[in-house]
Amino acid sequence: MMKLKQLAKATALVAVLAGAGAAHAGEVEVLHWWTSGGEAKAASALKAQLQKQGHTWKDFAVAGGGGDSAMTVLKSRVVSGNAPAAAQIKGPSLQEWAAEGVLTNIDSVAAAGKWDEVIPPVVANIMKYKGHYIAAPVNVHRVNWLWINPEALKKANAKVPTTWDEFFTTAEALKKAGIIPVAHGGQNWQDFTTFEAVAIGLGGVDFYKKALVQLDAATLQGPEMEKVLTTFKRIKDYTDKNAPGRDWNLATAMVIKGEAGMQLMGDWAKGEFMAAGKTPGKDFLCTAAPGSAKAYTFNIDSFAMFKLKNTANEKAQQDLATAIMSPEFQELFNLNKGSIPVRTGMKMDKFDDCAKQSAADFAADAKAGTLVPSIAHGMAVPAAAEGAMKDVVSQFWNSDKMTAKEAQSRLVAAAKTK
Repeated sequence: MMKLKQLAKATALVAVLAGAGAAHAGEVEVLHWWTSGGEAKAASALKAQLQKQGHTWKDFAVAGGGGDSAMTVLKSRVVSGNAPAAAQIKGPSLQEWAAEGVLTNIDSVAAAGKWDEVIPPVVANIMKYKGHYIAAPVNVHRVNWLWINPEALKKANAKVPTTWDEFFTTAEALKKAGIIPVAHGGQNWQDFTTFEAVAIGLGGVDFYKKALVQLDAATLQGPEMEKVLTTFKRIKDYTDKNAPGRDWNLATAMVIKGEAGMQLMGDWAKGEFMAAGKTPGKDFLCTAAPGSAKAYTFNIDSFAMFKLKNTANEKAQQDLATAIMSPEFQELFNLNKGSIPVRTGMKMDKFDDCAKQSAADFAADAKAGTLVPSIAHGMAVPAAAEGAMKDVVSQFWNSDKMTAKEAQSRLVAAAKTK
């Protein structure tokens, strides 16, 4: 994508946030992919935070829940010398961009805000390159959630599943009741979100780490992975024929309306329920994906800051990072986004029961060592390998002929993609 020196010379960034009391107000162009109802509300919270300080927000939203389209646009913008001031980048991609020499060091901001004291090490390490902060984390999403319409379960006389065997029993009951059992969108990142939920629920944390973080060939080809793939494929029988190409938020809407009973999706789905005026525990249920109550697959949104040619804007850029990590913004943003604050020690009294459960589980799993990065959401492996593996999983999902064994062999090959 890039030659380091060419990119460094080509990157022309607009002025970003100048904090309250700063001498000059600035314009901040922010690249993100928060375009659905709940996500748009969350983005508006950041916009409002900046406008309070006298700055202009220039929205650069690129639709597509997984962020793939946004990354394609970002690469072309940077190469053409027209990069945004701040970009939503996450996981190993942060290190890849930093290795190109185009991201700036924000250690001074982190030190002033005592980030190392308020961010769990597993998160802080992702935000750093060679020990230096190059991005500001916004939130923590739990990916391994199962969202349920309780009225649908009631109509089907079914119960909330805690194992995959129970999941299929519940799905069958919903099907017989004339309700679509599983709301799904046939996009590769949604397919993989479902796939990794099965992997963590059936295989456990150690298996997940070996297979989907370390990309261990023996584990990818082993009997446990064959079982995971077979179970994953069974789920398709309980989705509807209109699933291919459906956006994730439209699938969530099916659960909200009672057209579908369940959805396997990260907690950004909760933002859609809340935006629709629904109450957790009453209008919808949140529970860990089957078998994964004692594990936590995470997706962390973060903003990378690009190097600025105009040194006069550096203070403004630092103030943007400061604002993102402020307790006030962390609370406001995550109340809208459906996620939880990345800062530890935050009061959770304004948050709903799903968020409180997520925060408690995040803390417990951090202590137990059972926090694992979501491969579906760009947190676990390099982008090339992730993309190739997503393609294999979706091909298997959509194929009537590919066997689990064949999919395993293809996964091993995909994991080596660079």
